[in-house]
Amino acid sequence: MNALNKSLPVTDNRPLAGVMWMVLAGLLFVAMTAVVKHMGPEMPPAQMAFLRYVLGLVFVLPFLPALLRQWPSAGDWTLFGARGLVHSIAVILWFYAMTRITLAEVTAMNYLTPVYVTLGAALFLGERLRARRLMAVLCALLGALIMLRPGFRELSSGHLAMLCMAVLMGASYLLAKQLTRRHNPSAVVTMMSLTVTIGLAPFALPVWVPVSGGQLAWLFLVAFFATAGHYAMTRALAAAPVSVTQPALALQLVWAVALGAILFGEAVDLFVVMGGGVILSAVVFIALREQGLRRAARRTQEEDVDAGRSVPFPREGL
Repeated sequence: MNALNKSLPVTDNRPLAGVMWMVLAGLLFVAMTAVVKHMGPEMPPAQMAFLRYVLGLVFVLPFLPALLRQWPSAGDWTLFGARGLVHSIAVILWFYAMTRITLAEVTAMNYLTPVYVTLGAALFLGERLRARRLMAVLCALLGALIMLRPGFRELSSGHLAMLCMAVLMGASYLLAKQLTRRHNPSAVVTMMSLTVTIGLAPFALPVWVPVSGGQLAWLFLVAFFATAGHYAMTRALAAAPVSVTQPALALQLVWAVALGAILFGEAVDLFVVMGGGVILSAVVFIALREQGLRRAARRTQEEDVDAGRSVPFPREGL
């Protein structure tokens, strides 16, 4: 890990709070997904995403004074801007996929994001991709194949959009994890909302269509659920290790399948449920494995301190 992390404080150890925040985040994100699904392809995805973030500024602007009191460094401005860019494109792809595939498929494919986080950490952050984690990554990719069944059914543009979205969201996740260690969750969510709004504007304006009052009302609800969901997720990341909060994601697939069947008459696809379960199991294994390695490293560090040996700064895990 680079030298930037040497000043990072240790993540809080509040597992119950972390789980509760992540459960709430999952529920809010599924509610947001259901509202977008209800709206359907009424406007271009880029415009829908832009309006969602513009309306969402209402919920985050009260936190702006806290951000100004802790003015980001030049390096953090770069991280905020990079996150805003990749998150903008990911959001457009998500809105597009939401109008093309089922709630369950969107939710299950979201589980690929932590897998891409693991791969990204190995490729770009110098993390060692150990054999067990590599096997878990391969299992997650197998789960995606079970869910998508390429060659046995036609893959839509919505599926491809979600695959790309998961990669970009993984990059956003890595950046968010870095930022939550130096800034409070309110500041991270506020900056994401501001940078993504700016980033979406060039994509939305060329395809702009008239917007009705009813559409604005629905999008305002989307903005509320999404902003609250990001805030809850950020609080979960700050409260507990990923290994503690990741298993709570399982409920998100359950809620998505139930809402899809009840509200939109979507058939329950067992392959989607099975594939999503395989992916989620791999994600939980990766998180638990990494947590075990962290604990072992911490014990070794404490033993070195007790013995009076010099202790290098521990490498950051995922």
